[in-house]
Amino acid sequence: MLSTHILDVAAGAPAEGIAVTLYRVDGERRRIAGAKTDADGRIPAPFGGALEPGTYEIVFAVGSYFAVRKQLGGAFYDEIPVRFRIESRNAKYHVPLLLAPWGYSTYRGS
Repeated sequence: MLSTHILDVAAGAPAEGIAVTLYRVDGERRRIAGAKTDADGRIPAPFGGALEPGTYEIVFAVGSYFAVRKQLGGAFYDEIPVRFRIESRNAKYHVPLLLAPWGYSTYRGS
């Protein structure tokens, strides 16, 4: 089961309205699901449904988020891809993104 959320650490708030796309990567990249973050910056589980073990990629489309907010000098990132592996169909996977106009961080959450 997969979920994600985005926190705008520069604003100190959840990042609402960011388009997030999930892909399966197995020789080619195939789109599995897409959604926009809610007012809490979240896309709840099960994002993409029941996922089989394998390699996946979440792409966070952050460029338009920062463009709307007219960040000084714009934002450095347009899209942020995060590639990861799902080992067990029954495990919980949470992939958060901590975001700022000039940097980001991600990790496997709980």
